[in-house]
Amino acid sequence: MTGTGKTTRAQRMAMPLARDVVKDLAISHGGCIRPVQLRRTDLTTGETEQVLVPCGHTLASVCPACAERARNLRAAQCREGWHLDHEPHLEPDTATDDQEWWIENRAEAQVQRDHATDSGEDTGDLEELLGELDEEINRAGMRGKVTPNKARRHRSTKRRQDAPPLPRRKIDPRTIGKTYKTPDGKTFRPSLFLTLTCPSYGRVTADGTPADPDSYDYTAAARDALHFAALFDRFIQNLRRLVGYDLQYFAAIEPQRRLAPHVHMAIRGTVSRRELREVIAATYHQVWWPSTAAVRFDGDHLPVWNEHTAAYLDPDTGEVLPSWEQALDAITDQDEPLHVARFGTRFDAQGVLAGSKDANRCIGYLTKYLTKHLGDCHELQNDDQAAHAGRLAQALRWEPCSPACANWLRYGIQPKNPKKNLRPGACKGKAHRREYLGYAGRRVLTSRKWSGKTLADHRADRKNWLTEMLGLPATDPARYSWEPVQPGDQDHMPTGQRLLHVVADRMRWLQALDQARRRAQGLPDDLSATGEAA
Repeated sequence: MTGTGKTTRAQRMAMPLARDVVKDLAISHGGCIRPVQLRRTDLTTGETEQVLVPCGHTLASVCPACAERARNLRAAQCREGWHLDHEPHLEPDTATDDQEWWIENRAEAQVQRDHATDSGEDTGDLEELLGELDEEINRAGMRGKVTPNKARRHRSTKRRQDAPPLPRRKIDPRTIGKTYKTPDGKTFRPSLFLTLTCPSYGRVTADGTPADPDSYDYTAAARDALHFAALFDRFIQNLRRLVGYDLQYFAAIEPQRRLAPHVHMAIRGTVSRRELREVIAATYHQVWWPSTAAVRFDGDHLPVWNEHTAAYLDPDTGEVLPSWEQALDAITDQDEPLHVARFGTRFDAQGVLAGSKDANRCIGYLTKYLTKHLGDCHELQNDDQAAHAGRLAQALRWEPCSPACANWLRYGIQPKNPKKNLRPGACKGKAHRREYLGYAGRRVLTSRKWSGKTLADHRADRKNWLTEMLGLPATDPARYSWEPVQPGDQDHMPTGQRLLHVVADRMRWLQALDQARRRAQGLPDDLSATGEAA
């Protein structure tokens, strides 16, 4: 600073460099580079202090430290549930007084409606009341507990002729796999690491690009990516029916070099390769959506929004386009589904024992790419790969990603819950963005009874371990109130100042943790780390 309180040109030029240095230092110490400043008030004493909270982002391109912590948390979740040797204990949350009150009202209304139906009375008002009660129950946090009185569209459940029959067993509620004994009396309980891929869309070269781009089936590739999550759900359902117990899994979605999604799974217990082949061959997901074979509107010739009817009109005839429900009603059981998604016949299955090097290697493989977008897992290293990614993105641009996708207007159908300014080819759904490669679902898919804990529970376990290791006292969350510090507040810290606090805090915490570990091992404190003379 100069004597006038102003910065010189050299100082202003050095400021971004200094921030970059502090940012790199924060990353090297495992600190968040986008900390959120909060104001914490002790409700007992009235004291207020500033607290910097990590941003919690899961992408390394945004915050490397927070993304790495999220990856480690997933690894801990996978490790704890994979070789579980006892049934996880799950207790449902106790219903609140508010929830019980709404359920009681719902029960009384249901009885009145059933009596009115049996006596032939008009049930219109009671049906409306039941709908309102269902909405209130959902708002109260009981979503899924009550099935609303809503008409459902039924499709034939007859299996496809090109899919083999699948044996079905009654599912036992157990989640633990089979125990094996060796001739010398030792017992072990192996688990499984499984990889499933999409089918072939055409021959590809070593770098994942099509040998003949013109014959490569980009439409099928795009549709398989869009419906990959539903296909995976059907596979798990079929696998549980075959093995006969509530099989548990921890799965991660990644792209292959050809940019098609595939799934790695840690499965508790083992399944034979023969059974896996049967389930893969018998698993499919039919997409019963309207046909997209004929393009009705394109370019500047697009349907027109009508404010009075809140619907899209044919620009030539002025007629209202068929609604989403009407388009579904027009599909009959004699029609073919829009798409049938299947897994490829090739798969990889490995038996894994608890605590082995293979188990650690597989967990690292499962969580390897969780800090990146799907489209960033494999760098495009040549023009052929870039062109392949561009052609896939172009195919995804026009494929409907959901019932509410704007692309349905291209085929003369109103999207579900239409709104103004929808334009085909410009849907804002994640699946259409290059970084998602058509798959917009969750990257980690975990069964409910995997470890008997939620991700928040695992995070709390790690926090409790750290506080116990450092000897920190437990705090009562109800004792404090929290509020964000806004940029205009007097106590707001600029980014550079916050990063300096993050670096100092991380250095202090890492030093304290190192000393705690040394004490736990019976070693003397490292005096050199505190700057004291030996």
